[in-house]
Amino acid sequence: MKFKRFDVLIVGTGISGIYAALNLDTKLKVLMLSKKELSLCNSALAQGGVAAVMDSKNDDFELHIKDTLIAGQYKNNLDNVKILVEQGPRDVERLVEKYGVDFDRNDDGSLALTLEGGHSRRRIAHHKDTTGKEIETCLIAQVEKLKNVTVINHSVLCRLEKDNGLFFADVFTENGSHEYYCANFVIMATGGIGRVYKYTTNSEIATGDGIALAHDLGAEIKNLSYVQFHPTAFADKKNNECFLVSEAVRGEGAYLLNCNKERFMPAYEPERKELAPRDVVSKCIMEEQKKTGSDEFWLDISYKDADFIKNRFPMIYENVLEKGYDMTKEPIPIYPCQHYLMGGINVDGKGATNVQGLYSAGECSHTGVHGKNRLASNSLLEALVFSRLIAEDINSKDISQKQPEAEYPMSEPKGKPLANKAEIQDEIRSIMQKAYFVYPDYDETEKGLKRIKEIKDDLENGGYEINADHTETRSLAVVAFIILSEIWERRNEE
Repeated sequence: MKFKRFDVLIVGTGISGIYAALNLDTKLKVLMLSKKELSLCNSALAQGGVAAVMDSKNDDFELHIKDTLIAGQYKNNLDNVKILVEQGPRDVERLVEKYGVDFDRNDDGSLALTLEGGHSRRRIAHHKDTTGKEIETCLIAQVEKLKNVTVINHSVLCRLEKDNGLFFADVFTENGSHEYYCANFVIMATGGIGRVYKYTTNSEIATGDGIALAHDLGAEIKNLSYVQFHPTAFADKKNNECFLVSEAVRGEGAYLLNCNKERFMPAYEPERKELAPRDVVSKCIMEEQKKTGSDEFWLDISYKDADFIKNRFPMIYENVLEKGYDMTKEPIPIYPCQHYLMGGINVDGKGATNVQGLYSAGECSHTGVHGKNRLASNSLLEALVFSRLIAEDINSKDISQKQPEAEYPMSEPKGKPLANKAEIQDEIRSIMQKAYFVYPDYDETEKGLKRIKEIKDDLENGGYEINADHTETRSLAVVAFIILSEIWERRNEE
């Protein structure tokens, strides 16, 4: 079987994937795989902003490092945290100067920096409440100009194998056919694992494919059970994709209220109150639920000026208004849900895995910068800094010129169809929701782990046709199995 040759294969087109492409040497032939269209990714959903020390008069690296470590419960990789914090401002500046990202400004033209939970200073550069979309849009416009980059939309990487220093990829396209490519280097930038849960803020494509494929290659997967549950998702139980109400709303003064419309965070966190880190706030909500016997919670910023709210949070305002709530006049219903992954494909300070030539960036990677809990708005910064470092490392390699195509004996993707995809995926999500939501339930974990293993074994050995449906379903099973295995192994550490 012949495989069309590229120098670098980038899997995923969120901010980390695109920023890596923009920083690669233009002499390199690059293939980018986008699971849907370029604009659909978790990056584009990011509301809050990018955390970086942009105001040296009132902030410094040590404070940002300290806040990151506190939020991460000191389980962070300190070396990589220093890389993140110390190199981050340069990438934020490049977004503005080179790529035209429009961050909000003060009247004097300086960056308008906001505050979010866990931060001791105002250091969040933002574009209203659609920062991720603004950055993604600007970077996409630039990458589309690159003649050395080929983008394939609506493509799912089903298999990835390595032989004699080359990676061989089986790609399932939207017309139902398979295409085959090979590359010297692979950058996994496939985002999160949110769809392993019933309720998540993640987009529909977040099924953990990159993590499962890297695991197949022997890459180390680390701390996959470090899952962040955001405390303020809009409480819409009719919709599995939960609309996030940004951390920045609390940063601008919103209060959390219980079912009696009473403020409760000061009783749990007298100093930090609503601005405690996300995992702390989520756990406080669960404790308050036990106390009141109700899962009804509210977020209230209605005491602020209405024009300020509409101007600062236009997207959130419009979205909750469509749901029947006017946040300028009343509290809005919220509840925790799955939001972000701190673990993933383990990488070093250059984004490299233990598999030579395989890199990983963004949410699917584990740089260790977040520890057990991500500090708000450090994720976009991580995506930028480490994807650039990956590109710089690849640029430094000597890639010998080989034939444009390579032969490799990959098995045919034929088999029986996966007829009950939705049923299997729903069962996985139900198991995960019961076994690990904010707190682990070890009885449910033990039961769930056995069932997930059965599902995973069947998907891998049942003779199914390899396509997008099978790939996503197997990825969910692999991710769920690793998460629950970690939780079970660590049950005596909690």
